Amino acid sequence: QVQLVESGGGLVQAGGSLRLSCAASGGTVSTYVMAWWRQAPGKEREAVAALTWNSAYDYYADSVKGRFTISRDNANNALYLQMNSLKPEDTAVYYCAVDRRREYFLRISTTSHQYDSWGQGTQVTVSS
Repeated sequence: QVQLVESGGGLVQAGGSLRLSCAASGGTVSTYVMAWWRQAPGKEREAVAALTWNSAYDYYADSVKGRFTISRDNANNALYLQMNSLKPEDTAVYYCAVDRRREYFLRISTTSHQYDSWGQGTQVTVSS
């Protein structure tokens, strides 16, 4: 089972930026779809952004389009999320996830049960 560890969260003022990182160990993630999810208090977990193994296809939630950018470094088994123009409604715990059941897959799922490995999450708090 691959282990995922997120970092880069913190407290930032509205309009600010953060860059989240996800480091994978215990196995490769370079040939699988990876995604960032988030969960705010009292809300369901939602897919924020996702990327195919070759970065050919991506997905962004409507609420983050134009502000967030997902990227990956397959050589280093890492996933990133650049978050700009942050809003208070972006406050949540952000999770990194990978779908290791479908190698070289070029379709992105926004269903959480399709992802079989998850990190512990990193808190992002945006103050107004």
